[in-house]
Amino acid sequence: MKIGIADTMFSRVDMFEIAKKAIEDSMQAIKIERYTVPGVKDLPLACKKLIEEHNCDICLALGMPGSEKIDKTCAHEASQGLISTQLITNKHILEVFVHLDEGNDNNGELNKKKLQEMTHNRVYDHTMNAIALLKSKTSLSPKAGQGIRQGHEDAGQL
Repeated sequence: MKIGIADTMFSRVDMFEIAKKAIEDSMQAIKIERYTVPGVKDLPLACKKLIEEHNCDICLALGMPGSEKIDKTCAHEASQGLISTQLITNKHILEVFVHLDEGNDNNGELNKKKLQEMTHNRVYDHTMNAIALLKSKTSLSPKAGQGIRQGHEDAGQL
């Protein structure tokens, strides 16, 4: 099994190291192929290359878009590209974006500790999701309908 991890230079947290640790913690025989790009709009091609040229079975697209309107637009465009890449390659790509303003406190100021914790949780949890998907299409089924979130408190079941 091989996981491709595409990450960006713009990210303010080393998201790759979190994903790498999650894979190590899983104690599964999984190879990692890394591809680092400048920003989120470059992630779709990086993931496509990881799948097609480096034979990855699944990819993580790790990015940290900024908080400006243009950053939100770029993140949306990157998301569209990642969806298209999944359909073209017939492989899962888990988009793991943490927007900088998600780390803001109630006053709108960046809370670095909150952002780091959220990033760690989201990347770690999605990496575990990727590992589960590599095992089988039903590995995550017991968690369906539970309101589980990555990076925030779970919403919970109704």
